[in-house]
Amino acid sequence: MTSEPTSPLELSLPAGHGRRVLVTGATGYVGGRLIPELLAAGFTVRATARTVDDLADRPWSEDVEQVQADLLEAGDVRTAMQEVHTVLYLVHSMGSGSGFIDREAEMARTVAAAAEESGVTQVVFLGGLHPDQPLEQLSDHMRSREQVARILLEGEVPTLVFQAGVVIGSGSVSFEMIRHLAERLPVMPGPSWLENRIEPVAIRDVLYYLAHACALDEPVNRSFGIGCGQDQSFATMLTDYAEVAGLSRRRVYPLPIPAQHLSGFWIGLVTPIPRGIAMPLAASMAEDAVTTEHEIAGLIPDPPGGLTGFREACRRAIERQRRGPLDQTWDDDVLTEMAQDPAEPLPSDPEWAGNTVFTDEREREGQAPPEAVWAVVESIGGRNGWYSAPTLWRIRGLMDQALGGYGLARGRKDEQRLRVNDHVDWWRVESVDPGRSVTLRAEMRAGGRAWLQFAVEGTDGGGSRLRQRAVFFPSGVLGRAYWRAIQPFHALIFPTMAKNILAAADDVEA
Repeated sequence: MTSEPTSPLELSLPAGHGRRVLVTGATGYVGGRLIPELLAAGFTVRATARTVDDLADRPWSEDVEQVQADLLEAGDVRTAMQEVHTVLYLVHSMGSGSGFIDREAEMARTVAAAAEESGVTQVVFLGGLHPDQPLEQLSDHMRSREQVARILLEGEVPTLVFQAGVVIGSGSVSFEMIRHLAERLPVMPGPSWLENRIEPVAIRDVLYYLAHACALDEPVNRSFGIGCGQDQSFATMLTDYAEVAGLSRRRVYPLPIPAQHLSGFWIGLVTPIPRGIAMPLAASMAEDAVTTEHEIAGLIPDPPGGLTGFREACRRAIERQRRGPLDQTWDDDVLTEMAQDPAEPLPSDPEWAGNTVFTDEREREGQAPPEAVWAVVESIGGRNGWYSAPTLWRIRGLMDQALGGYGLARGRKDEQRLRVNDHVDWWRVESVDPGRSVTLRAEMRAGGRAWLQFAVEGTDGGGSRLRQRAVFFPSGVLGRAYWRAIQPFHALIFPTMAKNILAAADDVEA
């Protein structure tokens, strides 16, 4: 295999040489991250979705061949596979209700038959890592994954099966379960499977293996286990995540609660993961998932620098949200820019994926023109104050100083203008678009990371619309408690702030 220059995500990629690859599950967690890598490697990519409109908002949509296909419809699948060398089977129905095992088996048979009829050279399937035991003894989730693998391996077209355990990256359902449990529960009593042995694998390494599987010189028909090379208990995953995320020490106490349905209900109760997904996921966690061989290295060498360990994979998954700037967007999802690392969040990830975010957004219109409103916004803080409940602001400032913070003591460097990195009381100017918007990053003691944003725009009547938003990324339980505690103050401060800023703009205009 010939190695090409590294991708924008710094993955070592094979040379695609225009070989056409069909990606099923293109709108899913793995598929959506893999397609840019395949394009960077030089493959011709064809992406499928049951509704082609679902592909339209993807940043790579115009660079791929888009095909609408239902994998239960043989005609659709045959059409999608015309002139395709490699089929990437990345579809999974977990969380799709009862009967998903039979539906997945039928889809696999349809894909296997269509691949043979269409002259496909290689099928690549991302399955699940599970213990070596009879099919009927596996959980529904794992039984479905293994059943699909066997159907494809028994087909006429060679199939390369990757068996992966817990995939670590923002948006991965397994990782999101770890994240939410660790961040919400300092003390975690839980089911007995918390002591089971699990071998995680970083999403970066999964993408690396899948991309290289599309460039093999000869087709392969067998299964390979992939992981990070080191297994651990699920309980230590929770405590390791907490340490990487900078949370206080987590204490995990496995209890003799083997009931799979009960533990799934527990996950659905304490995390935002839908119960329809949590239930089969918990059942699969009741089984060890550890690789027994690393023979994939004889076919695809390890990534340059070696396999990614669990802690490093977690660090990558949370780095941007923990340390990066706040995206300047007023959409509900405050992390909408294209991620620069496959472990980071994408807009297409489920709404429960990613760091917990609390927001308080206000909008108000006034008669003053935008430039007058902006002049008031740009002079906020310091001697000019915050245009609402000055006593409450002073109290919060004193509390911050008592905890070792700046409080209101710093004031402003310039009373009229804001520049990036200027301090404004306990805030720091993170970004500013003169005349339009400013983002202030908090440097106060708050149990998390906080921002305050203002945006000004004109209205049809010659007036202005002022939008203000507070954003908070809590750190652990204390951060969540802090946000809940200050919500009553927000209800007093923020509506008044918008009203008084617009009133002050009227005075400026007059």
